[in-house]
Amino acid sequence: MSGGTGGPGPTARTGGRRPKSASGTGPGTSSGTAAVPGDLAMVRVLWPFMLASAVGLVPFTVYSTFLVPLAEASGGGVAALGQLRGLGGLAALVVGTALAPLVDRVRRERAAAGGLAVLAVSAALGASGELLLLAAFCLLVGAGTAVLNPALTAAAADRFADDAAAGRAATLVTATQSLAALLAAPLVALPALVWGWRGDLWAVAALCALLALYFLLRGRRRAGPGAAEQPERPGYLESFRLLGALPGVVPLLLVALLRTAAFMGYLAYLAAFYDERFGLAPEPFALVWTLSGAAFFLGNLLAGRLLGSGGTTVSAERLMACGLAVALASLVGVFLAPTLWLALPLTALVGAGHATAAACVTTSLVRRCGSLRGTALSVNAAGMSFGVFLGAGLGGTGLALGGFAGTAGALGALTLAALLLARTAARAPAPAEN
Repeated sequence: MSGGTGGPGPTARTGGRRPKSASGTGPGTSSGTAAVPGDLAMVRVLWPFMLASAVGLVPFTVYSTFLVPLAEASGGGVAALGQLRGLGGLAALVVGTALAPLVDRVRRERAAAGGLAVLAVSAALGASGELLLLAAFCLLVGAGTAVLNPALTAAAADRFADDAAAGRAATLVTATQSLAALLAAPLVALPALVWGWRGDLWAVAALCALLALYFLLRGRRRAGPGAAEQPERPGYLESFRLLGALPGVVPLLLVALLRTAAFMGYLAYLAAFYDERFGLAPEPFALVWTLSGAAFFLGNLLAGRLLGSGGTTVSAERLMACGLAVALASLVGVFLAPTLWLALPLTALVGAGHATAAACVTTSLVRRCGSLRGTALSVNAAGMSFGVFLGAGLGGTGLALGGFAGTAGALGALTLAALLLARTAARAPAPAEN
């Protein structure tokens, strides 16, 4: 599938032409000359990508939700299985970076089918409950999602030729991921009352296999007579070089890494903070977690809608800087809050600020990277995987050295660095209108 358009450089350099909407429902005109379809119209086109995106989160949700019974079945202990979870992040970092250019060299649907097939195999292995197979499960889930998520996001953007619509489509997929993350735990816990955690994993394996078959068959469809020509693709290393040469792209990728590190480090110690500062037990803290997740979902959804509206005068990079500024002030405020009723709204603002920045990064990469958007989104996902480890490590170091004020300082510094890079991205030349 064609990588679409939106940014100067790769498409023009390689001689490719701007693709029309592959679905036939997209605007088919340049940005700013046609109205962006409404959310319902986009969902009708994008529902397979949104469904697959949500399903991709389920394997690790099952693993985290049923960590104790998994530890009992495997005989490995909770601590050992918790450490195995980190293998998925390492696999996502390595595979996402190594295969990044390849996402632009195959049809997006085939890449998504491959990722789903890997998830199906991983879920089947995990259902065994054996310690070594659970390690393989974690590695394969990380590798599968490293391919699946960028392929789905890029494919959703490719459905629409208009830049604003393409960015909106990509953020709808990421908003679905955040909503699924919020709802996945209760959704996997209820069926498990009937068939247990093994049944959950077998159900995930079956669903992933069916979706993989669907995307594989969809990817074999031939382009119609009005489809655009496939642009010539640069070589493997040349893809990285061209990506790095695009204005503002490297700062955007660094913003995503640092923002993820700050937010995931914050989430890693949020329960401990609420317990120590306000005496909140795990059960009532679940409401705080829901508040944070709901704020992230709404922030992602609304930021994507704002950026996708043709009449907005706010650039994605400037909105990103505003979101990070809110996130910085709120994060420091949460860890310094003297009362629960002050910490709660600040917790919601942290989620909304980070969600706004995340939506802006996705939109900017889709618009700036043209036919290299698959490569960019893969590198972005790999960088965020590394950010998870970075944030947890720095947050823990800050906690050890200075308590929760030290955590606030360490994670606030990461957010500040992301904010400065966002301002750098905002000064980069905007992608040319096509």
